[in-house]
Amino acid sequence: MWEMTVGPSVAVPGEVGFLGLGVMGQPMAVNLTRAGVPLVAWNRTPSRCEPVAAAGAHIASGPGEVIDRCGTVLLMLADEAAVDAVLGRAEGGLARLRNRTVVQMGTIAADYSLALSNAIAAAGGTYVEAPVSGSRGPAEAGQLVGMLAGPRPALDRVRPLLDPLCSAVFECGAVPSGLVTKFAVNIFLITMVTGLAESFHFAEEHGIDPALLGQILDAGPMASTVSRTKARKLVENDFDVQAAIADVLKNNRLIADAAHARGVAAPLLDVCHALYGETLTLGHGAADMAAVVHAIRARTAGATIRRP
Repeated sequence: MWEMTVGPSVAVPGEVGFLGLGVMGQPMAVNLTRAGVPLVAWNRTPSRCEPVAAAGAHIASGPGEVIDRCGTVLLMLADEAAVDAVLGRAEGGLARLRNRTVVQMGTIAADYSLALSNAIAAAGGTYVEAPVSGSRGPAEAGQLVGMLAGPRPALDRVRPLLDPLCSAVFECGAVPSGLVTKFAVNIFLITMVTGLAESFHFAEEHGIDPALLGQILDAGPMASTVSRTKARKLVENDFDVQAAIADVLKNNRLIADAAHARGVAAPLLDVCHALYGETLTLGHGAADMAAVVHAIRARTAGATIRRP
């Protein structure tokens, strides 16, 4: 039986909640259940619950049941509106979070996260940020990278829950430093994948075999798990989703807003923002982020694309 230690001598066995079983949340919940965590899960789309239930989790009738049953509740939700809706924030639902620990694992605005932390604390609960770096593949393999932020006692309680999910976990300080750190990581990810897509487009326009380019990049010092995965997609024109264009555009917007609010120059991110917006407009919002090559191809063709 999973056991969470609340203090130096008080061990409290109990169920753990998981809200949000999307592209990332579903494999994360499955891995927690397989690791022996007594999970109580819920998702707005019931079909997403089936693999989690098959792994042994209890599927709740709604988010309220999850919160009522579980002392710790993990959130892997799409955006701030989804968090507010699931927590019932507009209806005063935060009062249910008294003596609960909310672990926010999705990518949301840093200022929103800080305000939510303060609101949950005022309601008698505890809030921890635990955003993760990685896409569907690493989520399935339990190889995400976690970034924790929050009060020390809560971090000590939450940290064991990340072991089935992450190959490495780092403490980043107080809220919202976990999300700000995730933003910094994502700048590198977004600009790197966009540059890779541009490289392949340049090669294809000059008649270079994309498979040959992929082999050369894979043999060189810039090769990484991400570059290998995305290069394969570009070679094969296979854009089955690992991290969707729409999600990357959302994350790009969050990072750009955070940068601009501080007066921080983000020239590469601004270019990527435009390209991912154009890719979405072209109808590839549900495709993998490597599909940004479609926007680059459209620019070469001289297309005029109205960005969202």
